[in-house]
Amino acid sequence: MMQRHYAQQYRQSQLEGAVMDADPHKLVALLLSGACERIRLAEICLERGEPARKGKAIGEACSIVGHLNGSLDHEAGGEIAANLSSLYDYVLRRLTEANLHNDPAALRECLELLGEIDSAWTAIRPAGEPALTVGASA
Repeated sequence: MMQRHYAQQYRQSQLEGAVMDADPHKLVALLLSGACERIRLAEICLERGEPARKGKAIGEACSIVGHLNGSLDHEAGGEIAANLSSLYDYVLRRLTEANLHNDPAALRECLELLGEIDSAWTAIRPAGEPALTVGASA
């Protein structure tokens, strides 16, 4: 139990370091990665019959997606930002449905959609920045 706590602290300090050193492009990549990680955790919790952990993981994923949606610059992004906002809204609805109905297909759909967003985001990565991909499955 204590080792788990130390491992969790270590992961948290690594994440904090990555965030502190990240430029805006990398921050979005980290957020996408975090959302996908929580959706994967929700899938595992659903399989194991752990509804409280599943709900917490989905709630955290929704919070991250909501933050990504809220950070869009609609003035500068125009139609692309509007389309991305609609996609984030859809992901939020599907995550909510997945939570309410214990729907693994909805979780997989959200993971695939966020994976596609991540792929596009990675493709426009500034030169010289290392890739951080979340992928559609793990």
